[in-house]
Amino acid sequence: MAPRRLTPEELQAARDLTVPDVVASGLSVLFCGINPGLMSAATGHHFARPGNRFWPVLHLSGFTPRRLAPSEQHELLSYGLGVTNVVARATARADELGDEEYREGGRLLTAKVRLLRPRWLAVVGITAYRAAFGDRKAATGPQERTIGGTRVWVLPNPSGLNAHWTARTMAEEYARLRRAATEDPSP
Repeated sequence: MAPRRLTPEELQAARDLTVPDVVASGLSVLFCGINPGLMSAATGHHFARPGNRFWPVLHLSGFTPRRLAPSEQHELLSYGLGVTNVVARATARADELGDEEYREGGRLLTAKVRLLRPRWLAVVGITAYRAAFGDRKAATGPQERTIGGTRVWVLPNPSGLNAHWTARTMAEEYARLRRAATEDPSP
């Protein structure tokens, strides 16, 4: 059954709300979005906008045995996966976030990673990673940066607006991370 379509008023009421993290200590991979969109904040589910490719790509890349719905986000934990955001507050578009919000988000994310100690932090969006961590030259893929014993990987943003990455090419990049996380399970 398809989720109920939200009204424009319901979406606007979700502005500046937050979506709870789906996390646990010692995850294999902690995925980190930029910030929740209004659909995510209104539903309480990460990557909830229908055009977002996170859930299909997670499955295509082999992280999950089937395509999960956003409402099934807590099943990620059973696969050693979690999800959070660089900036907690919901906006209609990521360009509504300021540089200081990204930097503060990077500081808070660093503290969260040090506490939870996932093996990999996977930031989904090169622009968000660059802004949050002040690394203007970062490229997609594994980074030199570590946070404690956690290694960092930058993945393409799964938003439908990121048209130069197809679901297939995105899944290939996500699968590279999956293989790295599987081949080297040590923290």
